Amino acid sequence: MASRIGSIESNRSATPPPRRPAALPRPTDHPMSGSFERHARTVTLLTLVSRVTGLARDATLARLFGAGPLMDAFNFGFTVPNLFRRLFGEGALTASFLPVYARLDRDDPARARAFAGAMLGGVAVLLAAITLIGEAALALVRDSGADRGADAGIGIELLMIMLPFMPFVCLTALLGAVLQVHHRFGPTAASPILLNLAVVAAGLVGAPPVASKLLGHELDPAMHVRIVAASVVLAGAGQVLWSWLALRRSGIRLALRGPRLSEPIRETIRKVLPMLVGLGVFQLNTAVDALIASWRTMVGPTFFGIEWPLEEGSLTVLTCAQRLYEFPLGVFGVAVATAIFPAMARESHDAAAFLTTLRRGLRLTVFIGLPASAALVAMRDPLAATLFQGGRFTPEDSEMVAWVLLGYAPAIWAYSMQQVATRAFYALGDSMTPMRVALGMVVLNLALNLILIWTPLGVAGLAWSTAIAAIAQISILMALLSRRVGAVVDRQVASSWSRSLVCAVVTGAAVAVAAWISNRFVGAALGGDAWLAALVALAASTLSGCGAALLCVRLLGLEEFGWLLRGRPSDTTHNGSRSA
Repeated sequence: MASRIGSIESNRSATPPPRRPAALPRPTDHPMSGSFERHARTVTLLTLVSRVTGLARDATLARLFGAGPLMDAFNFGFTVPNLFRRLFGEGALTASFLPVYARLDRDDPARARAFAGAMLGGVAVLLAAITLIGEAALALVRDSGADRGADAGIGIELLMIMLPFMPFVCLTALLGAVLQVHHRFGPTAASPILLNLAVVAAGLVGAPPVASKLLGHELDPAMHVRIVAASVVLAGAGQVLWSWLALRRSGIRLALRGPRLSEPIRETIRKVLPMLVGLGVFQLNTAVDALIASWRTMVGPTFFGIEWPLEEGSLTVLTCAQRLYEFPLGVFGVAVATAIFPAMARESHDAAAFLTTLRRGLRLTVFIGLPASAALVAMRDPLAATLFQGGRFTPEDSEMVAWVLLGYAPAIWAYSMQQVATRAFYALGDSMTPMRVALGMVVLNLALNLILIWTPLGVAGLAWSTAIAAIAQISILMALLSRRVGAVVDRQVASSWSRSLVCAVVTGAAVAVAAWISNRFVGAALGGDAWLAALVALAASTLSGCGAALLCVRLLGLEEFGWLLRGRPSDTTHNGSRSA
């Protein structure tokens, strides 16, 4: 690193850079430039808080509304705007905009800011129009007089309430991409906390004890869920304001401009559509899962005259299970991919540096993902019971969540690797290859869905379909990446993955043994308090799993743990490549 920085500084002395505001840091000037592990640590810590508050949000809603048609209707209504949040906030819009903005900022900062302002204005106008058209179409469907049932009607109404969240979240994604280029990862990672806290607050304010004190009577559950839906939109507006203020505090001044098809905007548009498929296949599969799971509630009890195999409440159960496996995926997998993408984009011209950074990212995701998969499989029962069971969410509901989680959890490592591998193609300027692979996976996932839901797996068949498709996708992407940039899996990567696998086996075994001992001896002593017994089992499993994982890190020499704690090691070399 030192030699590279020295070379850059000497070049700057010889050729003065373009004039730019002193408060606005250049991407390559930042003291942490090139050390994506440090950025990953920042994103990870804030995303951890976000995911914890997200679990609090989902636990609150589960207890308030239970696993029934009303909660299915809310989850269905949230599916479309939430899909945009994941596609754009964690996917295509950022991935297509960021490299173009970073290149422009390096060469002409004023042009970069003009480009960002034009993108913000264009996206705002486009998505506002789409939202208005969507609202009008949904109103026609609602008022068509078709006999869909009360639950389907509420689902459409909730979608209408939450649809304006879509433009807000996309604007937040663009503002976050600008912040990331200038090494301001914190505000973007923290913005989802606003959404989670707003939903929790709306849920608690409308809860029977609180509503009785404030209003003198309990809220009708349908009115309560409408209030929760409205809080989603208010939180979206708050996220835009939060990101805008973060830009201002960082000395970055953007002015909204009318949409103009400049060359940078054309380049972004050309990239964004294939990226929507490439990065969004996992989210598209999740949306398909949601439609299939909510079929009985939103469409009807039959499919071409055949009784639909999934019961009401299936979407709620599926959503709760998704939140549990998305916790480590969002905290670690997406965090690593988010932090590594600017580094790979900068190094795309240097094959050795690019390959080394990619290998490090893949090592980190597997180091985190494999033990997380094993631990979630082993602790799925006490975890689901502790977080969701209570109020209107019954023990049977939590057992179904654990059953579905058993399908999702084994592939956490694959979901995480897919985020990194797809972004590697984008950093190389190739958005078509991930798109083609992703389209094939959508077909595979749908076919598996429609087969497995008719088996004894039931709603868990949707989870197994997603896991199988994710493993197939990352296998193909890795093979294509190796053909493109050289062997991605070298001896060091293979050794790291092997040791991570051993760590996962040991961690999973420790978690399972601790849970069994707790259930066998402690649970009986608690006198039948199922929730408290689950909490004790979860605590014992977590402590045992963390202890086993740390022991494996020490005994097996897993240096990836040190990367997360300290950033890039000091002995990294830079003679055209970097040590892995």
